[in-house]
Amino acid sequence: MTDAIVVGAGPAGSAAAIGLARTGAKTLLIERARETGDALCGGFLSWQTLQRLDTLGIERAALDGQAVRCVRLFAGQRQSETALPGEAMGVSRRRFDSALQAAAVAAGAGLERGVHATALEGGAVQTRDGRVLTAQAIFLAAGKHGFRGFPREPAAWQRADPAMGLRLRLPAHPSLDRLVGDAVELHLFDRGYAGLVRQEDGSGNLCLAVHKSRLDEAGGDPVALLRALADRLPHLGERLAHADWSRAVDAIGHVPYGWRAAETAPGLFRLGDQAGVIPSLAGEGMGLALASAEAAVAAWHYAGSGAAPGFQKRLAAKMTRPFALANLVWRMGENRHTAGTMTGMASLFPALVRMMSQATRIEPR
Repeated sequence: MTDAIVVGAGPAGSAAAIGLARTGAKTLLIERARETGDALCGGFLSWQTLQRLDTLGIERAALDGQAVRCVRLFAGQRQSETALPGEAMGVSRRRFDSALQAAAVAAGAGLERGVHATALEGGAVQTRDGRVLTAQAIFLAAGKHGFRGFPREPAAWQRADPAMGLRLRLPAHPSLDRLVGDAVELHLFDRGYAGLVRQEDGSGNLCLAVHKSRLDEAGGDPVALLRALADRLPHLGERLAHADWSRAVDAIGHVPYGWRAAETAPGLFRLGDQAGVIPSLAGEGMGLALASAEAAVAAWHYAGSGAAPGFQKRLAAKMTRPFALANLVWRMGENRHTAGTMTGMASLFPALVRMMSQATRIEPR
């Protein structure tokens, strides 16, 4: 019998599969996509996440990502630049996920692609093709997309005007190199923000978290929204000057920022965005993915499948402060009355930015 089934071969699932296989567990990693794609979220790896990758045996040199040494904030005419607590990296999810999946297979985990899990019940995974896969423990790592039977309810204030995620790839260009360089940039605007980081091929990963009401004002058209923002925000406009508007804008709806799972059934470990969705203006989803995987594997190794409820409760408790701080920064950043003040404070007190950068990371234990 399989000891563990991991649902989802993104960073959380692959990291869990690596850890489980290394303990000698018979592990099956299943992934709905037949090929590794370039997921919308998660192109930034913090200094802490890079340290975790070292313990997983993922060599930074092999990722060959863009070094990121500072964070830049833009709000209207105000801007700030602050050195990060440590060197981070910009890398595409395709390259990042591929490296983790390869490490999971090398550690001894089985990887099956094109397997679409549709339900979890009583230690079994039901798939779209009618199979029923059983294991002593199941690790749910299905990413930001909802999974049937496991609702993720955002806070009441978000339900009236839900957050959405958008992503546009900016082609590599000398101007992007000159303007962005080794920074991760955050462009703040009313009811949203845009994050930009360069990746291994010199392209730019431009991700937006924006409320539905703001997108509605652009007729529900992501390209129209981006063009309007480029006209109103000169720094963002410079970076969009060479955008390829024929490229599709990726989108994901109703992202439940701030949600956490405090409960689970015995034998079911919830990881990554299935355990909690940290507001990404200050938080880092990839850090949460790897931290939750590390903690889940440790709990399973210590006490088996019955450790799941305790693990989930402890992880939710550890998320409390980082989520609260990330939520505060997010709410201030997307508010036109406070975004400029926040950016001004970041310019005057760079140590505060570094402190917040540290305080919004997730410790696994």
